[in-house]
Amino acid sequence: MFSELLDSLQTILSLNHITFMLGGVILGLAIGIFPGLGGIAGLSLLLPFLYGMDPISALAMLIGLVAVIPTSDTFTSVLMGIPGSSGSQATVLDGFPMAKKGQAARALSAAFTSSLFGGLFGALILTGFVLIARPVILAFGSAELFMLTILGLSMVGALAGKSFVKGLSACGMGVLLGSVGSAPATGEYRMVFDNFYLMDGVPLVVVGLGIFALPEIIDLLRQNKPIANASNLGTGWMEGIRDFVQNKWLAIRCSVIGCVIGALPGLGGSVVDWIAYGHAVQTTKGKSEFGHGDVRGVIAPESSNNAKEGGGLVPTLLFGIPGSGSMAVFLGGMVLVGLEPGPAMVSTDLDITYTIVWSLALANVFGAGACMFISPWVAKLTTIRYTLLAPFMVMVICFAAFQATRDLGDLITLVSIGFLGVLMKRFDWPRPAFLIGFVLANGMETYLYQAVQFDGVGFLARPGVIIIGLITIASLVFMYRQNAKKQKETQEKNDAETPTAYNRKPQIIFAALINVSFLYCIYDGFQQSFLGGVFTIVIGCLMWVLSGIVLWQLLSKPSTDPIYFDLEYVQGYAFNKDAISMMHYLYWLIGLVVGCYFLGYVIAITVFFIAFLVVKAGLSLLRASLLTFLAVGFLLFLTNAMVLELPIGLLQESVELPWPFGY
Repeated sequence: MFSELLDSLQTILSLNHITFMLGGVILGLAIGIFPGLGGIAGLSLLLPFLYGMDPISALAMLIGLVAVIPTSDTFTSVLMGIPGSSGSQATVLDGFPMAKKGQAARALSAAFTSSLFGGLFGALILTGFVLIARPVILAFGSAELFMLTILGLSMVGALAGKSFVKGLSACGMGVLLGSVGSAPATGEYRMVFDNFYLMDGVPLVVVGLGIFALPEIIDLLRQNKPIANASNLGTGWMEGIRDFVQNKWLAIRCSVIGCVIGALPGLGGSVVDWIAYGHAVQTTKGKSEFGHGDVRGVIAPESSNNAKEGGGLVPTLLFGIPGSGSMAVFLGGMVLVGLEPGPAMVSTDLDITYTIVWSLALANVFGAGACMFISPWVAKLTTIRYTLLAPFMVMVICFAAFQATRDLGDLITLVSIGFLGVLMKRFDWPRPAFLIGFVLANGMETYLYQAVQFDGVGFLARPGVIIIGLITIASLVFMYRQNAKKQKETQEKNDAETPTAYNRKPQIIFAALINVSFLYCIYDGFQQSFLGGVFTIVIGCLMWVLSGIVLWQLLSKPSTDPIYFDLEYVQGYAFNKDAISMMHYLYWLIGLVVGCYFLGYVIAITVFFIAFLVVKAGLSLLRASLLTFLAVGFLLFLTNAMVLELPIGLLQESVELPWPFGY
């Protein structure tokens, strides 16, 4: 083991490793600064560029990005009042009020210091856990890994949303989407509709960007306002550091919370900041300022948010079960560069495990320092309207999605899953549960197939399987009771106040379509052989029942029940006749994809850019053309520098055009 430690130390201190790590840190800073992206979208953007890279160099970039996004997304939370990602929502409650009081520098300083501490704490915990857990992990076989996957899915499904059955159903939707393509056991094609693109399955990059990035961008666009009104940070950089020192025990407790929650499969960024914030409110004196600019409301979520990355790597590396949505994409990145998460990470690949752990710690140091340095310049970006940023983000997202298989189907699938993501966000179906279900689908089926091959049905009698199965059942019962109690409290609160009556028709239609899709999965499974279809049949049947319960609840419960949560009503769009519908911006994206099919990507994105800036941002044609020229020029430079491709259309196939409009 000592030799593995020395090898890891030598690797992370090499110039090549530090260079690639800094590349990931810089990309993470850029992603974190853009509201509406976050860790999942950032990792998804990076994945296409990892093909063919050395595994250690690729991991350095991934770790650099994973480590810094929970730090850099603080910019948008504090300066703009917009969560940079799901893990920075609680920071908005006190960070943004501090910025409006002229204490933005103090809030950012406290946040970055807390993030640095949390990241180092998480890496330290992960280092110790690997040493302690190594003998236990090596005893796990395919049967135990399959049961751990079930445990992870049940936990994320039950805890990732307000509704127990909605969460589990969303998880099942992801599992079945991940089952599209060839069956691991027999190679039979499932749910492909005779479409060549679907025969290899839906790429993770496309799913990650579609289910998270596009809905967030559309939601921010609909607000149609400047991101912030002022760019002055004020003073207080040293005061923020002193605030952290004075509240060091709060930061330590919240870092522990972050590690524990991060290690629970599927939770991660979706709840950890709120749990830490709630802990701070419950355990500190002088609570009246919370929500109005209390620095402790920044320290608590930021320290836990970064610590959760170290905790999230525990199930990801050691069991192949992602601890959060971003860890799900990180898991896909590991597989992409040829590394297999699981027990091998503490045996033959122990040196790689320690390289990842210590790279996480080093990247946190780089990230916190870089955030401090660039803060004055980032603050100047906050006065820019989001309609000016959105076209650039859409351009990069479509470009990255196309690199998944370099087929126009990537863009069609991106918009389709984006539409699904918009509806899931609006109707409160948890998207992290969907993504984690998608990532775990293939491994889950493979583990089951291997367990049956080795032990037959007798694998269910293995002690480890029984223990994990009992834990799964107990956790589901506990979480069901907790969820029912929470819903009852919410209902009582609604009854005491003026309850919001949601429009039930759109939600009923959406739930009915999901229920029908599960029925189709069952039908498709029966068209395969036993080994090729049994997995989708079992999952489809379970999810059909659960989605049927959701549909029944929507039909039978009062329209003020929490299960009817609708983003349209919460944000007030349903009552504003002048509000722009979510579909409006999806039509823009559909137009872009249609343009790519006929005209090719360069021409289509140029027209899209100019039209969007003129029509939606209100710029003059000259200014829109100048910004388009700079953006498309950057895209072409990136394409040539990395020897990548852009989609071509029917025009390029029939007419020979000069570069960059042709081949």
